[in-house]
Amino acid sequence: MELTPILIVLIIFSSIVAIILGPGYFKSREKQAMQEIVRAAIDKGEPMPPEMIDALTKEAKSRIPSAARDLRVGVILVAVSIGIALFGYAFSFVGGIEEAKAVYPIVGMGAIPGAVGVAFIILSFFNKNKD
Repeated sequence: MELTPILIVLIIFSSIVAIILGPGYFKSREKQAMQEIVRAAIDKGEPMPPEMIDALTKEAKSRIPSAARDLRVGVILVAVSIGIALFGYAFSFVGGIEEAKAVYPIVGMGAIPGAVGVAFIILSFFNKNKD
């Protein structure tokens, strides 16, 4: 049995895992280092500088949902949905009858991010935080 196909599959999937998990790992390391600095400053009795407090609260403020962020995400998802649907439509011109039948499943897959995008756009109108 040849190992080349197995290695290719392993490399592809390990790359996907590294791309997904890598940034989260490095972000958690950065948070841990920041917490150690804050603990050391508190143990020594030093006052916290305003820049440090701003840096610590900046991430918490960025996670608060806002109408602008909801609208932006909704528009992007609707655009992705339209792109998938156009891909399915263009794919129908490639070949014969069999390729034309592939349009409906592809457009159906495109409807999923479109529906989520429309939900985000609707949420942007109801969100009280307009920042």
